[in-house]
Amino acid sequence: MIGRREFITLLGGAATWPLAARAQQPAMPVIGYLNMRSPESSEYDATTLGAFRRGLSETGYVEGRNVAIEYRWDGPYNRLPELAADLVRRHVSVIASFGGFPTAQAAKAATATIPIVFISGADPVQLGLVASLNRPGGNLTGVTFLGMELGPKRLELLHELVPRATIIAYLANPTNPVDAVDAETRDLQAAARTLGLQLHVLNASTEHDFETVFAAVVQLRAGGLVISPDGLFIRSSEQLAALALRHAVPAIQPTRQFAAAGGLMSYGGSSTDQYRLAGVYTGRILKGENPADLPVQRATKVELVINLQTAKALGIDVPVTVRAIANEIIE
Repeated sequence: MIGRREFITLLGGAATWPLAARAQQPAMPVIGYLNMRSPESSEYDATTLGAFRRGLSETGYVEGRNVAIEYRWDGPYNRLPELAADLVRRHVSVIASFGGFPTAQAAKAATATIPIVFISGADPVQLGLVASLNRPGGNLTGVTFLGMELGPKRLELLHELVPRATIIAYLANPTNPVDAVDAETRDLQAAARTLGLQLHVLNASTEHDFETVFAAVVQLRAGGLVISPDGLFIRSSEQLAALALRHAVPAIQPTRQFAAAGGLMSYGGSSTDQYRLAGVYTGRILKGENPADLPVQRATKVELVINLQTAKALGIDVPVTVRAIANEIIE
C-alpha cells in the first residue's frame, strides 16, 4: 500500500515527466532559403517557392510542422554574401541556395560545413561548385537544368515566327559573373550567321535599364528579342513581357511566366520541376544523407509555351509546325 507522502511524490514525478521529455526532444531543423527576391515580388518567385515546398513534403517535411525556414532575399548581387553569412550565424541545418551561380557562390564562400543545395543552369563543375556531377565531394549538391545551351533553339523558334526579320536583339546581363553567358553569346552569334541574321547584343544589369533596352530594340528596327536566362530577367518576367507588348516586340524568354504575362513565347527548363527536385534533396539531407554523396541531378523537362493572343496582336501567324510541338498554347 502506497502512503500519502509516496503518492504525492509519484504525482509530482508524473507532472514533471512530460516537461523533461519535451526538453529532450531534438529541436526543429531550420532551412536557410537564400534567393534573390521574395515570393511577393512576382508570380515566378511564388510558384517556385511552392514547388520547393512540395519537394520537401515528398520527404515528409512540412514548414511549421516539423521544419522551419529562414528566408533571406534581396535584389543586388553584392548583398548575397551578407545574407549567406547571416544564415550561417543562425546555424541553419541546410542552405537552399537559388537564383543562379552568384547565390550558390555566396553560400559556398560563407560555409564549408553546412550542406548547400543549389539550382544552376550552367555546369557546376566548370563553375567550381562541385568536384564532379556524380560525386560532388564537398558540402554542395543540387540540380542543373537546360538553360544557356537552349539559346540557339530560342533564336530558331523566334525566327520561325518572324521569318522576314533580318535583325534580332539579344538581352544579356554583363554583371552576371558566369562565363556561360559569353558562351551563349558566341553560340547565338553562330546560330544567327547560319540563319542569315544580324544579332545585336544589348545589356541590362538592373530593372531600370529595361526601358533603355526596348528603346534600343526599336531604334535598331530589330524584328525580335531573345532574352537570356539570367536571374534578373527571369525574376522580371512580367515586367519584360509588358514592355515587349507595349513596344510591339516579338520576344522569347526561358520561363512560362513570361508567356503567361503577355510575352510572345517561352522556351526553357521547367522551373517548378527544378525547385521540386531541390526540395526533395533538401529533405533527404535533413534526414541525414551527405551532400558529398548525392549526385547533382539533371532536370530535363523543357517547355515551349506560346501566347496566341499576343501573336495575333503582333500580326504573327504561328506556323502549324510550331504549334504542334508546343507544350501549352495560351488563347
